[in-house]
Amino acid sequence: MDVKSRVPGKMLEINVKVGDEVHEKDILGVMEAMKMRQSIACPANGMVKEVRFSVGDRVNAGDVMFVIE
Repeated sequence: MDVKSRVPGKMLEINVKVGDEVHEKDILGVMEAMKMRQSIACPANGMVKEVRFSVGDRVNAGDVMFVIE
């Protein structure tokens, strides 16, 4: 399952790493968009397969940020 950005912004925090077990509504990371901090919540239970951005990276709307399986 792909976790995509809804808006363009900058990654401020990444709270998970590949292999972590995650649960629905866990906060995967935080990004800044339109001068506001926006938490990125996990949509379902699973395991982190990929983290595609690092702290400080620019993210475009629609970019896949995390892959959960």
